[in-house]
Amino acid sequence: MELLGLFWQEYGYFALLLLCLIAFCAGFVDSIAGGGGLFLVPGFLLVGMPPQVALGQEKIVSTFGTLAAIRNFLKDHKMVWGVIGIGIPFSLIGAYAGAHSILLIDPKWVAKLLLLLIPAGIILFLIPKDKNIIGDKKVEQNVQFYIKTSITCFVVGFYDGFFGPGAGSMFIIAFHYLLKLNLIQASANTKIFNLASNAGALVAFVIAGKIIYTLALPLVISNVFGNHVGSNMAVKKGGNLVKSVLIFSILCLFISLCVKYLY
Repeated sequence: MELLGLFWQEYGYFALLLLCLIAFCAGFVDSIAGGGGLFLVPGFLLVGMPPQVALGQEKIVSTFGTLAAIRNFLKDHKMVWGVIGIGIPFSLIGAYAGAHSILLIDPKWVAKLLLLLIPAGIILFLIPKDKNIIGDKKVEQNVQFYIKTSITCFVVGFYDGFFGPGAGSMFIIAFHYLLKLNLIQASANTKIFNLASNAGALVAFVIAGKIIYTLALPLVISNVFGNHVGSNMAVKKGGNLVKSVLIFSILCLFISLCVKYLY
């Protein structure tokens, strides 16, 4: 409540409306092209949230947004339960460790650090992932497979807790090239691990008191609504257009943040 009071006193209703719009747009683009976190973190920073609070708010919005979308992935895609069983605990632990690490850094440096990480998130977001490539080869789940799964989930989970945007792409790339899942399987399993790493990081931010709960409710509602609208759009090739708009918006946000924090 103290965080909300300070934020509300300085920015008021206009910032709330802007934040809800940002959360809606993030959900909308995430449902079509992914990359919603790349919209949330810079947007939260730009309206004046302290960096670590911005990361905490992004985690609570992303956790519920992913939870709302996960039913379709469980229903429509093939899950590799061996990956899920061994990977979820390591994703949770890695994300908690990453979030705890960012909380140990002086807040005045966190924003500058995020400015370095946002371009990395954009690059990960832009890496093409042709989900039409489907392999019929069954994944061999041996000791080496489980070791690779554990390390992958911990490392990507750590990144997700420390920063977040682009973690989904990292999971897909790692699952495909290291664990030899086909891209359909990699994409399907990624949503499960995104949820796990979001939850693990969220615990760390909750413990540290970096969540504005009253503000989170309208943001979550806006994000879920954006996901709903985006997923129901009857535009077959809308993904590329949304990606272009998203990148343009992120670049505008990024330039604004550079002006704010570097000058």
